[in-house]
Amino acid sequence: MNTYSWLIRREFWENRAIWMVPAIIGIAQTLAALFGRVDIVALTTPEQSRAVGGMVLFAFGVTFFAVMNLYATWYLLDCLYADRKDRSILFWKSLPISDTATVLAKLATGLLVIPLVYFVAADISTVAMAFIISVRARSAFGSVLWQPDLWLQLQALWLYLIVTTAIWYLPFAGWLIAVSAWAKRAVMLWSILPPLALFLLERWFLGTHVVGTMIRDRLLGYIPRAFHDQSDRSAWVSTVVDHDTITTPGSVWQLLNPVGFLSSPATWIGVVVGVALVVVAIQLRLRRTET
Repeated sequence: MNTYSWLIRREFWENRAIWMVPAIIGIAQTLAALFGRVDIVALTTPEQSRAVGGMVLFAFGVTFFAVMNLYATWYLLDCLYADRKDRSILFWKSLPISDTATVLAKLATGLLVIPLVYFVAADISTVAMAFIISVRARSAFGSVLWQPDLWLQLQALWLYLIVTTAIWYLPFAGWLIAVSAWAKRAVMLWSILPPLALFLLERWFLGTHVVGTMIRDRLLGYIPRAFHDQSDRSAWVSTVVDHDTITTPGSVWQLLNPVGFLSSPATWIGVVVGVALVVVAIQLRLRRTET
């Protein structure tokens, strides 16, 4: 366990963007709250305050979540390739650290550590922004952003997303880290070309679209399995604010579907495929030392 701790620290030392990017986003959002325009809406009922507060708090975290996904994808694609490119792999292989531990530490960093860093940064910046906006807006809008139940629900949503997306998208993470361990150059291109080639060859020679369907289902199948079906909006709450209707779920708890997610065969098929690709990445790491 101590070895993995040091390996993850190493990722922070060598990839300062892990913490610098969310810090920059947080600072930018805080400055926007401090000096930007604050539109004060007329809120007269607790329902309106809850709906607007939930939307504002959720919006604060959306930017972090979007950037986190992009950066984590790039990190997984570059992490093993960069070691070979700058020849630092020779130094790390001289230490009593197995390639398995190295690959697993980088995988954990991409799937769990980076999202947790963004989660903490989002929390800190959201608190700062909520405080600034509540002071600037005074009593008209101040109490909207300080609702403990909403805060708790959003924390649960963030953590649920981190864990379930790490499981669901493990095949993609395994593929990216395998390409990172294998490609001599142009890792981004090599991550796209093989699936694209398989898709095109299947369409041209067989007239089927199994590969495309599998990739599409893995990309888009997360939400239907991780969250309850929301086609029935009877449990949702509609609130009119300044002549606009805001429809929100009664609570985050009614959205989450951990039992359905964990009981889905697609979840565990993906885990098996992802583990197999990670094993491939470890074997490639054992055999390749230079780009």
